[in-house]
Amino acid sequence: MEKQRSTTASSGRGGKAPAMPPVSSQTGAPGPPGKRDRRPSMFEKESYAQILRERLRESVHDVLYVEPPFDDAIADIGKDQWKAMAGKVKYANTYRMEPLQKFQAQKVQRKVQQILTDKLQKIKYNEETFSSLSIELADQILAAVKEFPFTRYKYIVKIILIQKTGQSINVSSRWIWDVAWDTWLEAIHEAESYVALALVYALYCE
Repeated sequence: MEKQRSTTASSGRGGKAPAMPPVSSQTGAPGPPGKRDRRPSMFEKESYAQILRERLRESVHDVLYVEPPFDDAIADIGKDQWKAMAGKVKYANTYRMEPLQKFQAQKVQRKVQQILTDKLQKIKYNEETFSSLSIELADQILAAVKEFPFTRYKYIVKIILIQKTGQSINVSSRWIWDVAWDTWLEAIHEAESYVALALVYALYCE
């Protein structure tokens, strides 16, 4: 009996060691059988930036704004790059069928008329400069109209500069819009050699 026990013990010490579970290459902890590498965790600072890039690249956001978590974990992601990765922002539907304040054409018309008169009162007709002048007038009028507190309105500004040569001109426009909330206005400045016409269309966007 004693001889048999010693033989068994010696064979256990000198025999082949039992197989150990595989060890993860990143943490050194034993992993499940058949898997050497595990997926990176978003709680690890080293892999958080990489996971964030992959998720934002294919994600769709239904929020108004996302506050970027600026810390050491994603220090290599700049603010501009964060906005680019976030994709196009979608705004929630307000389900409003009418504006909070209706567009007041008379009040805006006085402002447009003042801009037109102040800009053109000392200018004579010049075919070469009037093309750039019309763009400058349209930008200035559009910026002034946007300062009024009319929410959810889109504006179209059209400037027409006509040289006086003894002709008669009729200007007409045709639109499909909501007569309850959409409207338009005009401002005219007449000089000795030309006539300037400014048209502003205000379209309510639901």
